[in-house]
Amino acid sequence: MKTTRLILAGGFLGAGKTTLLWETARRLTEQGLHVGLITNDQAPELVDSKLLSLNNLQVTEVSGSCFCCNFNGFTDAIQKIRTEAAADVIIAEPVGSCTDLSATIMQPLKQYLNTELQIAPLSVLADPERLDSVLAGGNAGLHPDAAYIYRKQLEESDIILINKSDLLNEERLEDLKQRTARVFPSATILAVSALKGTGIDEWLSQITAQPGAGKRLVEMDYDIYANGEAVLGWLNGTVRLHGENTDWDNFTRIFLKNLSARFDKENLPVGHVKVIAENGQEFIAGNLTGNSETISFRGSAGNGEEIKLIINARVETSPENLDLIVRQTLDDLSIEKYANEVLAWRYLQPGRPEPTHRFTEVV
Repeated sequence: MKTTRLILAGGFLGAGKTTLLWETARRLTEQGLHVGLITNDQAPELVDSKLLSLNNLQVTEVSGSCFCCNFNGFTDAIQKIRTEAAADVIIAEPVGSCTDLSATIMQPLKQYLNTELQIAPLSVLADPERLDSVLAGGNAGLHPDAAYIYRKQLEESDIILINKSDLLNEERLEDLKQRTARVFPSATILAVSALKGTGIDEWLSQITAQPGAGKRLVEMDYDIYANGEAVLGWLNGTVRLHGENTDWDNFTRIFLKNLSARFDKENLPVGHVKVIAENGQEFIAGNLTGNSETISFRGSAGNGEEIKLIINARVETSPENLDLIVRQTLDDLSIEKYANEVLAWRYLQPGRPEPTHRFTEVV
């Protein structure tokens, strides 16, 4: 079987990884390449997987634990896509709160699958607002231990991708690139807008031409790392909603805005909240990465009698409180007007990371 290029695109929650995956896969497919995607989460029922599959992309999901704690599940997913999609390129998106990827993913891949994979440099996306805060010594509005994860992701990267560059003027973007290079001098610093598609071709050229992948290992305090993940409540829920000739775009927009207002009112930092309302092949997807000003939507689910709504939320609160807020917001909006049917619902607090492998030397 031919070798497959593997691109690992990490980054903290809300950095824009899924948008980058979709745009990159689209470009590579237009070049005649077979592309497969691997998503990852602590629980099933992912908005990302549904969104990508609705765009006719080959997607495999590794759920229940991060890539590093289920390395065999990750390599099984790689082999599945290589076989079923005859993939020339696989793009993998690790959990947004995961770090230490060089030691636990990149080095084992180089050791065990070096004849099957061409492993691209480790790329880490960074939201410019959070990056700016971290470079200034702040915590980007996160719990200090969650901010520790953010810093470690950047520290171990081969390439730092400053995403959402379309939100910055040229002067501020150049300043941010220079400051990032000073703090993380071993990484290549690039700017992209996954949403607008700018800078992606340059990034693809870099990861194709740049030698070495996972070129450095970082010191990692797993107690801080574990607590940084544990401060987040996680919720993945899927419900079916029934209503007479309902404008599902309006429903989804109001739901996410009301949910954001609850988080703002209780001063709960948001890692990310993603929703997708699916009406046959039509859908609207919503994204929240901080306060209510960060809400964005794409697509349209149109009108109809029924939708399937998938909700993924990562918020600094207990899983029980997150569950209560999401359920109450949904019930307040749908009571008397819509019939709710819960198809899947899970809320949790991530356990301590226990990697399958952790290399102490660069392969």
